[in-house]
This record gives sequence, C-alpha cells and structure tokens, in this order.
Amino acid sequence: MGAAAAASARLTGAVGRPRALVSWSSGKDGAWALHVLNLAKEIEPVGLLTTVTAAYGRVSMHGVREGLLVRQAEEVGLPLRLVSIPSPCPNELYEEAFLAELARARRAGITHVVFGDLFLEDVRAYRERLLERAGLVGVFPLWKRETGALAREMLVGGLRAVLVCVDPEKMPASFAGRDFDGELLAELPAGVDPCGELGEFHTFARAGPMFRREIAVERGEVVRRDGFVFADLLEGSSVLD
Repeated sequence: MGAAAAASARLTGAVGRPRALVSWSSGKDGAWALHVLNLAKEIEPVGLLTTVTAAYGRVSMHGVREGLLVRQAEEVGLPLRLVSIPSPCPNELYEEAFLAELARARRAGITHVVFGDLFLEDVRAYRERLLERAGLVGVFPLWKRETGALAREMLVGGLRAVLVCVDPEKMPASFAGRDFDGELLAELPAGVDPCGELGEFHTFARAGPMFRREIAVERGEVVRRDGFVFADLLEGSSVLD
C-alpha cells in the first residue's frame, strides 16, 4: 500500500465512505464525474475544489464568473473550496496554493480528490504526484471512456452546457457561446475531441442530474484574450433556449 493509500485508510477507517473533494472547473466533465460518483455511492463528495484567478474573479482557464460558480455549488448542494491564484501564475505559485488547500482538506478528514480527466496520461500523472505530496488519493471515474460515446451519454442523461472558451487554432471561434448538444457534436471539425479533452474547448454546465435546478444564464460578450476566445455568461432570469 502506497503512502497516500495508507493515509486514506487511517483517516477513513470504519467510519463510513471515504470523503472527497471534486475538482470543479465549472465544466461538463467535472459535473459528470460528480454524477457518476453519486450513482456509485462508494465515495462521499463533500466539496467542490476550484482554482480562481483572483484579479478577474473568474474560474481559471474557463473564464466563468465566480457568481455562476457559486450558483453551481448551490444547486449541487456542496460547499466551495477556492484556490486563489494570481495572473500570470507561475507553476510554483499554483502548486503552493493548491497544496495548501489540500493540506486544509486533509486536516478536515478528506482523503480523496475526484477528477473528470478522460485520457491524458501526463495530466493524470501530474495530479497524482501533487496528491501524493499532500497524502491524498486521486479518483478518476471517467478515465478511458470513449469520448464520443461519453459525450452522447451526457446529453441523453440531461446534461446541458455552454462552450465558454474555444482555442481558435483548433476549431472555429464561432463555436464560443454555443450549446454543447448533438448539433454541435455533428459539426465539430475533424480531429477535435468530442469532449474537448485536448483543450479545444471548455464548458459551463448549467443543468443535469447533478443539479437540483437548471441555472439561468444569459450569453454576454465574446472576446479574444491570451490566444483564446471566451464567451461571457451572465446570471439570467430564465434558462437559455
């Protein structure tokens, strides 16, 4: 048994299911990982772990406003644990902030962190190295799922999401702000992963079986920044069409 697994066993013991944070970027994959976790009932999710760029008050990389992140947490019914980072953020500062939050989580009896990663081996290995330093264990409930089938499963299961960030070098900028739906999947350029696992796009999950109610949003301005195209979302009074 590795050091992290041994720490997990000591902390959880016979008191019940292991307690976990869900790595939550506001997008569909983290949301679906939470749904799979809820169905399995083997690990208890007790919070959402999100990296936020302090200067902008937005989810890092996705550009989602912190207010919408709070709405997601309310509809999921789990507290937020925010890792605040500067912009720009050297990797050393990111790791320091991330590990500090993991240390707080471990002191609270949390033993696992759940990720929505799909197939990038280097990303998983990096996450596991960080978790090992913190004495925690990674859980990857969507790992190696065929992404085309997974995307369709999400839609059939009721997940609704909006593309909030697009890499214009990998797909047309016009996809920013579009719904993640069957029509979009059919129109994705050749070579683009259906779940955007290669960084082609990022999403905001607004409805699905992991939420109590659908989150009302309105589409805002579309801007180019730092080589990406971002579609701003605002809190709305009614759900999107």
